[in-house]
Amino acid sequence: MPATLPSYPWPVRKSFRKALNRSGLIIRQHSTEADQLIDFASATAAGLSSMPRRLQCRFLYDARGSELFDLITRQPEYYLTRTEAEILATKARLIRKICGATTLAELGSGNSTKTDYLLRAWLAQAQSVRYVPVDVSEAALREASRNITVSHPATQVLGINSDYRSAFPLLREISPVTVLFLGSSIGNFAGDEMSLFLRDLALSLCLDDFFLLGIDLVKERHTIEAAYNDAAGITQEFTRNLFIRMNRELGSSIDPSAVQHVAVYNEAKEQVDICARFSQRQAIHIAPLGQHVIIDEGEAINTEISRKFRLGTFLPFLEGYGFTAEEIFTDERSWFALLLLRRNGFPPAVSGGTS
Repeated sequence: MPATLPSYPWPVRKSFRKALNRSGLIIRQHSTEADQLIDFASATAAGLSSMPRRLQCRFLYDARGSELFDLITRQPEYYLTRTEAEILATKARLIRKICGATTLAELGSGNSTKTDYLLRAWLAQAQSVRYVPVDVSEAALREASRNITVSHPATQVLGINSDYRSAFPLLREISPVTVLFLGSSIGNFAGDEMSLFLRDLALSLCLDDFFLLGIDLVKERHTIEAAYNDAAGITQEFTRNLFIRMNRELGSSIDPSAVQHVAVYNEAKEQVDICARFSQRQAIHIAPLGQHVIIDEGEAINTEISRKFRLGTFLPFLEGYGFTAEEIFTDERSWFALLLLRRNGFPPAVSGGTS
């Protein structure tokens, strides 16, 4: 596969460059609403026609989905956000010392709550900082921009409303940069997807740019499974919301009450497999394409995975993509890790997944 990246048309790149000296702006993905609808419809049709059936997890995050995920991170069982925040609270100043006065760019920024620790550390060493959040939810970007501007007036916020890969071509415009990918979101990628993500990110960064990566580490099964099956049922509502979105945007005519959230830790693969199981037979319509798919009672659709990592195998894997670890930060229980990586090599043209 050639090492090519999606490119923004010159007018978009030009407007992005002009916007670098302003704050509170949102640079939208150049596709139209109609393009995005067809993308959603086509990806859904392809996923439902595959075996096993699956839906892409990026579609979980409409405005309501982003709100629900924020609620998930506050549940007592969901240790990931809390543990990562504890690491950031104690290590943000050291991270700033190593990275220097770089621009902060965050992939899948959401509400940017944990980023506050880094913004404070950056502003403690400079009069201003530039922060470039990237998220598929424009509503989440606007809320985060407002909150940060109020809390940290010296922060210039320039949001990019797109998926990760579409934003990569703009990263060189803001180098030197520290790219943030927190919350172990990288665990949502299957092996080939992760390889392409790391390769494309490395190609988009300049030598000596930084990559701060959060990863969830392998631990006891009951602790992991509890995090994805909270007692309050927020995660179930999060999964159901994807199908509510399909009804609204694709005319799918799904009965949301028939959707059952299932999350099980696969110890052999060291990942949580998350799916929607249907308690009743459904005829799922994809109106923009004039198609429909029959889902039988008891059948499941994969909606997400969450991989867990071991430092001993993952760090060498990252080195294969030109990233070396400057520092490794973990909590006292070694449940979670923050990897401060430097881009100092060149990724391969093609690579397989992690073992």
